[in-house]
Amino acid sequence: MSKHVLGQNQYGKAENRIVVVTRKGSDGSWAEIRDLNVSVALRGEFRDVHLTGDNANCLPTDTTKNTVYAFGKEHGVASPEAFGIHLAKHFVSSQQPIREAQIRIEEFAWERIPVPTRKEQHSFVRKGQEVRTTQVTYSETTGLQVISGLKDLTVMNSTNSEFHGYIKDKYTTLQEAYDRILATKVTARWAHSALAADDADFDWDGSYKKVRKHMLEAFAETYSYSLQQTLNQMAERVLDNCPKVNEVRLNLPNKHHFLVDLEPFGLKNDNEVYFAADRPYGLIEGTIHRDGVQPVIATSDWIVA
Repeated sequence: MSKHVLGQNQYGKAENRIVVVTRKGSDGSWAEIRDLNVSVALRGEFRDVHLTGDNANCLPTDTTKNTVYAFGKEHGVASPEAFGIHLAKHFVSSQQPIREAQIRIEEFAWERIPVPTRKEQHSFVRKGQEVRTTQVTYSETTGLQVISGLKDLTVMNSTNSEFHGYIKDKYTTLQEAYDRILATKVTARWAHSALAADDADFDWDGSYKKVRKHMLEAFAETYSYSLQQTLNQMAERVLDNCPKVNEVRLNLPNKHHFLVDLEPFGLKNDNEVYFAADRPYGLIEGTIHRDGVQPVIATSDWIVA
C-alpha cells in the first residue's frame, strides 16, 4: 500500500489566444473586436488518471482548447466575464467527473482608427494602457464566483504626495519627503457579489469601466502621505460606489522617483529633475472588503499565474 497521498490537483489548457470579430451593419462594414487570452483549469475525480493511468475520466486539454474557440462562435464575447461563465458552467455541467472549473482571462484592448472618408470602420490600434483580467470559478458545491480586474495600469501624481514620520534606525538613509512624485503600476482585482455573478443581464463592461473610473479618481484626488493610504482610498472609493463589488485587492509597486543631485553642476533642483528607478521597489499590497463579507480573492488562486 502506498505511503503517499495525491493532494490538490487540476489540469487544463493555458493561454488559448482567441480573437473574435463581430461584424455589424447590413453589409458587415462595422467591426467590433474582443482579443482574449483564456486559461482553463479543471478539478474533479481524476485520481485514477494520476495513479493508474486510466484516462476514462480525463477530458483532453485539447478538447478544452477547442471548446474555447467553438464558444467564441456559438456565444460570442459580450464580455470576458460572460464568456468565462459560459465556459465554466459548460465544463462542470457536461462532464460528470468534473466538479469545478476555473477560467482565467486576459483581454487586450483595441481602439478604432477612424477613417472619415471610408464607410467601412474596421481598422484598430492596440491600446497600451492596461490589460483587463477576469477569473470565473464554477463549482457544484459553492456555485459561481466572478473576480474581475486589471493589470499594468501605470499612474503618476507629480505632487500632492509626502512620506515622513516613519521608523528610523541605524540602517535608515531615506530622507523625509514633503513633496514627491507618487507613481505605481496598478494590479487590481475585485470580487463580485453572488447577485452580480448570477445575474444574466449584469453589465460587466459597464461595471469594469465604473470600477476603473473610481480607482483612478481616488488616486488623483487623494493627498497622499503613503502609498498604503492611497491604496485604501482607491479600494474604499470602489466599495462606496459599486454596491455589487464585495472586495478589492490592490498590488501597488512603488515606482520610485528620486531627486537628482545637481549641485555638482552649480544647479538647484527644485523638484524638477528625477531619476526613475527600476528596482528594487517597495511593494504595497492590501485587501479591503465589506464588513461581514468573507474575503475570497486571496484563497481563489489555484491556477498558477
